[in-house]
Amino acid sequence: MFNKEAFIEKVKEKGLTLEALAVELGINYSTLYRKMNGDSDFTRAEIQKAKAVLNLDVNTADAIFFGL
Repeated sequence: MFNKEAFIEKVKEKGLTLEALAVELGINYSTLYRKMNGDSDFTRAEIQKAKAVLNLDVNTADAIFFGL
């Protein structure tokens, strides 16, 4: 299960806004919002981009995106 709070925390730590992150991921802010709220899923490519942009290690990314 996606951890919205941890995700937002990492975005803030990186000094980004959600709008800026959406641009980095190549999606609209409204699409990011829907994904963050569980209305649709992040694609594998979006997760890889988010990991790179937010500089997430594998364990942190797994915890955020998959609840592991």
